[in-house]
Amino acid sequence: MLGGMDRFRHPHRLPPQIHSTESAVSVLTALAERRGLPVSVEHAIGADESSRRTAAGAFAVTDEDGSLPHEALLEIPATQGPDGAPFTPRITVQLFEEGDAHITLDGVIFHDLPREATPAFLEAVFDKRAHLRRTWYPPFCRLVVTLDDDLSYKEVVPVAYGLSPWLNSLAS
Repeated sequence: MLGGMDRFRHPHRLPPQIHSTESAVSVLTALAERRGLPVSVEHAIGADESSRRTAAGAFAVTDEDGSLPHEALLEIPATQGPDGAPFTPRITVQLFEEGDAHITLDGVIFHDLPREATPAFLEAVFDKRAHLRRTWYPPFCRLVVTLDDDLSYKEVVPVAYGLSPWLNSLAS
């Protein structure tokens, strides 16, 4: 599927331990801290704050069923290795109440990942299991993040403005 994400795994094989936005924030924050990476977190709690509930009535903070929606945005800045080479990309993780997430790696957006896959996705990026797949004709570039033998996430890389230092380091 051109421009979209390719998924190769059945949902029942995803780890079931992340049941809420808050638990995902805790797991992802701990993962970044174990790697010595700084992480900032912003929370959006309530229907009036949620990005997907723009039609919430005036002064409404709960959904119609009485639940309190919770979204979060995590940001991990790009880092460099001791030799000055890019070590990690700039990472943004948007966690949504509905159980999905968007992860952005240096401007490449992976849409609609299952919330349960986000820790494994970041581990794969940190463990250098991401690579670029290019074709010269037609000119095309895809970022591939391999979680395990059965699952890879792929997104088109917009190359019109050039590649970031981290993406460029994957090309060699």
